[in-house]
Amino acid sequence: QVLLEEAGGGLVQAGGSLRLSCAIAERTVGRKVAAWFRRTPDNEREFVAAINGNGDHTNYADSAKGRFTISRDNAKNTIYLQMDSLKPEDTAVYICAASERRNFGLVIHKDFYGYWGQGTQVTVSS
Repeated sequence: QVLLEEAGGGLVQAGGSLRLSCAIAERTVGRKVAAWFRRTPDNEREFVAAINGNGDHTNYADSAKGRFTISRDNAKNTIYLQMDSLKPEDTAVYICAASERRNFGLVIHKDFYGYWGQGTQVTVSS
């Protein structure tokens, strides 16, 4: 069983920053691809960013490039999402995901992931 727990969400003004964290309760976390998605108003999961097991490959949605940074600390079993220059349209529930699959070319697809957290709310005011 792989458990993921997000933290760090909150209310921030446009232009501000937040740092999300995802604690992964599983000892082989270092082998897993991890990602952040966000839930859209129509309840779909939209890809935000992904990182491979040792942290040397990342992938970002166009909306996140240049503003968000995904990183990981495998010693702490934790994934991070640093979000800068936040916009009101970034308002969403942000969800952490993990996968035991290795094909990094598929990381933008929600079906690639077998493990999901509950999410943390991010609200950006204008």
